[in-house]
Amino acid sequence: MKSQMRTLLAAGFLALVSTVAATAQSGPAIPLYQAKQVTRTIPAMNYLIRRSVKVPMQNTTLLPGAGGEAIVNVRGGLTSIHLKLDGLIPAYSFGPEYLTYVLWAITPDGRPQNLTEVMPDHKGRCNLKVTTSLQSFGLMVSAEPYFAVNIPSDVVVLQNASANGQPGTTQYSVLPRGAYVQSEGSHLVTYPIGSDNQSPLELYEARNAIQIARAAQAGLYAAGALARAEQDVKRAVALDQNQSQRNAETTLAREAVQAAEDARITAERRAREAQEARAQQNAIEAQKRAAQSALAAKEAAAQQQQAEAEAQAAQQAAQHAQQQQQAAEQQAQQAQAQATAAQRQTAQMRNRLEQQLNEVLATRESARGLIVNMSDVVFATGSYQIKTSAQIKLARIAGILMTYPGLKVQVEGYTDNVGSAGFNQKLSDQRANAVMKFLISQGVKANSISAKGYGEADPVASNKTAAGRAKNRRVQLVVSGAAIGTKQQAPPPVTPPPPANPTGVSNPPQPY
Repeated sequence: MKSQMRTLLAAGFLALVSTVAATAQSGPAIPLYQAKQVTRTIPAMNYLIRRSVKVPMQNTTLLPGAGGEAIVNVRGGLTSIHLKLDGLIPAYSFGPEYLTYVLWAITPDGRPQNLTEVMPDHKGRCNLKVTTSLQSFGLMVSAEPYFAVNIPSDVVVLQNASANGQPGTTQYSVLPRGAYVQSEGSHLVTYPIGSDNQSPLELYEARNAIQIARAAQAGLYAAGALARAEQDVKRAVALDQNQSQRNAETTLAREAVQAAEDARITAERRAREAQEARAQQNAIEAQKRAAQSALAAKEAAAQQQQAEAEAQAAQQAAQHAQQQQQAAEQQAQQAQAQATAAQRQTAQMRNRLEQQLNEVLATRESARGLIVNMSDVVFATGSYQIKTSAQIKLARIAGILMTYPGLKVQVEGYTDNVGSAGFNQKLSDQRANAVMKFLISQGVKANSISAKGYGEADPVASNKTAAGRAKNRRVQLVVSGAAIGTKQQAPPPVTPPPPANPTGVSNPPQPY
């Protein structure tokens, strides 16, 4: 049956391969397991009233061609379920993140219990038996990313109808569709099922389970369990080409699924505990701050009362000194008002300058002053000759700077890590000096501008991607001065760039 299931999966996947390929090209993704849960209802049955009950399994709108029945027997406190279904289609038809079906029992209080994995044959039929200690429950089948999940998804394809007129329904929580996708909305298919792939379905489920556990921060909160799951998958992959080891491979893959699910559950619990601990610590610190503020206010009030008493006693003996003090306070207030006005004027001038510069090139605030950024499109590849289009913008920048006396400008050149460090250092120096000389030629005073290249240092993005390297290839103007409330400062400490990728690949694939 598993071989037929793989054949059915491979044949059906051809209809989805273009969507999956487009998604895979967008970069590695991690599914988001945590999501706001939604509720559904299901008829709840009490099987204690009869020893054997035949319950119809009704399809939902997601799979109108499916149907079947469940024969439920209660003997000696143990409930056996004989499930017969037909009309099932490959689970990935509902999204490439879904790989299998799971049969659930929903208790009257809404608690789901994963009874077993449902694996239809190549004709979409399933005939299985399972037991449970529950005696009152509803039955339903949903599509899932792997067999060991403990919360059902909202992709419910079948659920039991009421039998023998038994009334009553129960509510239960499910993960909404989209819970196993990126925040950008694209599906995660790290290992799409191809038409010639003979790997067991359990191996795909194991990889899905590990990805979901990683998204739940299992690497941080349950590293041991996650490592065991990853090791089981590696051992299963090593057996994948040996048909005689198929049973061992399937066993390892299923063990990896369970280990990954254990890691996810542990990670979520520990993450909640960490969040609660942080909240408790924040509350304690807030109480301490409130107590300190109250004590400071009390001391300030006492000091104020003492000062008033001393001032009143001294008033009769030092009327003239008091008048002088009042005059001095008035002068201090005027000086403060003038200083405030000057600060406001400086801030307005800084904002106006930033707006003017932003109209020409992207400009941002920093502790060092205003930083005007120019990407590598200012120069031809490997050259320090400024393009004509960039000269026009730099000429406008020069005109703006000249209207603000006292400004200081430092031109800084940076590169990515492609090429030798010596070449990149020289090119960054040349580009920084070229921009400085052009600005001087446009009227910027030579004693108010300097230039320096920093080569591969201080990357603002990862050099492992083309987009990141493009951001790192830049020339920036650091504008400072008393007129805008910033003293000229040295550049920040140089951060050595990370080593280049020895493989030469900008974004090497992960093991799985």
